[in-house]
Amino acid sequence: MPREHSWRGRTVRTGVWKEPVTGRVMARRLNIDGDGQGDVQGHGGEQRAVLVYQLESYRYWERELGRPGFAFGQFGENFTVDGLPDCEVCIGDRYRIGDAMFEVTQPRVTCYRVGLRMDEPRMAALLVAHGRPGFYLRVLEEGLVGAGDEIVKIADGAERMTVTAIDALLYLPGHRREDLQRALRIPALSPGWQGSFRALLDQPSDVGSRAGNAGLSADPGPPAAWEGFRSLRVSRIDQESLAVFSLTLGPLDGRPLATPAPGQFVVLRLRPAPGSAPLLRSYSLSSAPEADHYRISIKVEQHGAASGYLRDSIRVGDCLDVSAPRGAFTLKSAERPAVLLSAGVGITPLLAMLHALAGARSTREVWWIYGARNRAEHPFARECEELLRQIPRGCRYIVYSQASASDSLGSDFDAHGHLGLDVLTRLAVNREADFYLCGPPAFLQDLTQALLSLGVPGSRISSEVFGPGSSLTPGISEQRPPPHAPAGPPGEGPRVSFARSGISVPWDVRFQNLLDLAEACDVPVRWSCRTGVCHNCEAGLIGGRVTYEPDPLDPPASGNLLICCTRPCGDVVLDL
Repeated sequence: MPREHSWRGRTVRTGVWKEPVTGRVMARRLNIDGDGQGDVQGHGGEQRAVLVYQLESYRYWERELGRPGFAFGQFGENFTVDGLPDCEVCIGDRYRIGDAMFEVTQPRVTCYRVGLRMDEPRMAALLVAHGRPGFYLRVLEEGLVGAGDEIVKIADGAERMTVTAIDALLYLPGHRREDLQRALRIPALSPGWQGSFRALLDQPSDVGSRAGNAGLSADPGPPAAWEGFRSLRVSRIDQESLAVFSLTLGPLDGRPLATPAPGQFVVLRLRPAPGSAPLLRSYSLSSAPEADHYRISIKVEQHGAASGYLRDSIRVGDCLDVSAPRGAFTLKSAERPAVLLSAGVGITPLLAMLHALAGARSTREVWWIYGARNRAEHPFARECEELLRQIPRGCRYIVYSQASASDSLGSDFDAHGHLGLDVLTRLAVNREADFYLCGPPAFLQDLTQALLSLGVPGSRISSEVFGPGSSLTPGISEQRPPPHAPAGPPGEGPRVSFARSGISVPWDVRFQNLLDLAEACDVPVRWSCRTGVCHNCEAGLIGGRVTYEPDPLDPPASGNLLICCTRPCGDVVLDL
């Protein structure tokens, strides 16, 4: 059963410490009686009810690691078996063991906890690289099982693809289309792995390794057009509302800029004080996708160092360091209806999408739904009205939470209150639409839950978060403070900047990798294997270069990095 273990100064709740049991136990649809998982998102459930590992692999790792005398349950498995090698067992094979019947559903998904149990941090990667992951069983017929039971094969899986082959197809380079298609013809393959293989199959074939592994990581968006930062000149400044102003930026040398995808953002590197660490801030592009200029729109925050500097110190003709456009929050090219939902300064990336739809004279049904306090704090109101008039099937719905006496109901806005489930229900928005959301965290959470409750598939909901993203720390539940410099004396290495978190610190050799540094700074991060396998930690490398140690099994997308196994080579800027 799950128990708590101390690890790197944190508490991990995990069921990876297995022990032999005597007598017979029930194998049930979701679990074996007496067994449990600390992280039910990544382990357990119908498709992963029973984990199998082989005695022959025990002997292999004893030789490979030079560590004899492993105990049963050493690899976190439920069934330690004699036979059933990964290179022979196929997905979909069925076996009768004792009174129960089982079906092979997928290879083990390796995470850091097998390394924790083995006291070998590399273990997650080694299991995949050596073709010995182990596999999961689904319980087709519940029944009693016990040590000594004979394993009887009763059916072959479709397509005869082995556990080792399926594991390599996802985690190692190659991903041959014919093999992906074969894998998707296996009914027994778990839905999660099917989704990963579909993503790989849908990945454009002409992008090659630049696109990374779509089966493991989220779409990173188009590759960045240039590395690092390019100096652009401010050609125009506009006040859009009481608190929002825009900067229009153009090239210094006349060379065209990269045309951004509607919805992307750029990172600014600002130096308010000579000799001080730079400020890094991300701002969405808010104008039509153009190659001769970019427009960014900034909300002036109280005590905001970057927004205050840009408002008070930057004038037309000044130059700013700007990254190439990046991000995967972009307008899809489908003909489905598009619903653009935003609040506050979250309007900016959706305004770029609205520009693109209007410029294409789109015949799609387009809903523009926006929430603000009042007319004085409603940026781009006239611009949006003009764009919607260019879209034959464009509709708008504006909600003010603190309308003033001078605001005109029916003209400036359409309803009092806030955007929520009641608004979506009242408007009867097409649930087959693509939904794009941007705004404060609470707004995104509430609107996402509202859409899901209406039956909108999660795959049709895209959102953009300003600031740090969400964390993924399997088996660890804790509250973290805002990002900060790491404890102890500052390092003497190159500068590592976390753009979304707004901090910049020198590298210190006491950290093994950039993930360790990010955690010491309480920068929100996502990870699982911590050794270059799962790609959960993949992030944007905005500027600089890194070195890998160890090398990842499959490289990330161009312009990205895996922070769990990288160190900086000079100053770096990360999209974290």
